[in-house]
Amino acid sequence: MYVAKRYSINRKTAMNFMHKVREAMKSNQNHPMQGEVHVDEFVVGGQEAGHTGRSYGGKKKKVVCAVELTEAGKVKRFYALKIKDFSAKSLRPIFDHHSDKKAQVTTDKWKGYHPISKDYTIDQIPSELGLNFKAIHTMIHQVKSWLRTTYSWVSKRHIERYLNEFSYRTNRSQNKETIFHNLITRMVSADKMYISNMI
Repeated sequence: MYVAKRYSINRKTAMNFMHKVREAMKSNQNHPMQGEVHVDEFVVGGQEAGHTGRSYGGKKKKVVCAVELTEAGKVKRFYALKIKDFSAKSLRPIFDHHSDKKAQVTTDKWKGYHPISKDYTIDQIPSELGLNFKAIHTMIHQVKSWLRTTYSWVSKRHIERYLNEFSYRTNRSQNKETIFHNLITRMVSADKMYISNMI
């Protein structure tokens, strides 16, 4: 691990420290997405025989994500959460934590989103192999490539912290002059964190 090698510290110590940093990158949920929002799910992991599409089995890590789009259709903000399965109960937190009730949300035709439409304005349209969701599919491709090329493999236990890091970097990419100061402030003001409690 690069941090352990650079600072001549134990690998486990370096990994634990980095997980604490990623925990500080977690959204405070104070600024829900507004306007046009797209939501979709994906899995992280290699191919598994007998488990394709939205399979409920297998060892793949399941994730739901959302993007807030600009008027020009560009990504303004991105958030992702680890989920247990693709049920409405598992999908709902991405709405409750990151989407304004007045946002105009678009999803594909997956049945898991239908019950959530009772509380949110959701327009369900065909995916057309991703053609109707180009922006969020681009983000999904980027986060999967980032995980694969930067970390090779991430555990189910910690994947949401890696997603926190990706989202934090993405959402502050236009404010690089303040991103580090903001992160240090978060870390200093955070409550004491024990690795044993980071599940």
